[in-house]
Amino acid sequence: MVDTSAWVAYFRGGKAAAPVADAVDYLLAGDEALLDEVVLTELVPFLRVRGETAAEEALSAVGNPPLQIDWPALRDLQERCIRAGINKVGVPDLVIAQHAMQLGVPLFSLDRHFALVAGVSELKLWPQPAV
Repeated sequence: MVDTSAWVAYFRGGKAAAPVADAVDYLLAGDEALLDEVVLTELVPFLRVRGETAAEEALSAVGNPPLQIDWPALRDLQERCIRAGINKVGVPDLVIAQHAMQLGVPLFSLDRHFALVAGVSELKLWPQPAV
């Protein structure tokens, strides 16, 4: 699953984002790139405001498995984070983490707090490219 932060770097482009673009291209080529409604909701409004229809169309071609939020499990995950001193992970990112765990797929994100979440959960991460 590819998180919002990686998609933003991917679409931004440029030399600094090249390792991220290579990683996302690799996932896309192998049909391993997934996203969910949370990621789309974070990205699509900005793409529309900026008139970036090609980027929106590219996202629409990416696998988007149904999201089924398990609220009690999400509260448990948030409690584990808080008990571990991980206090700045918002509910949308916890939902993304939960979805990746439900699907049994690693999450590709540039947000470092997902590594902290992985330390208190079953979340698996794709290796972060050097950017």
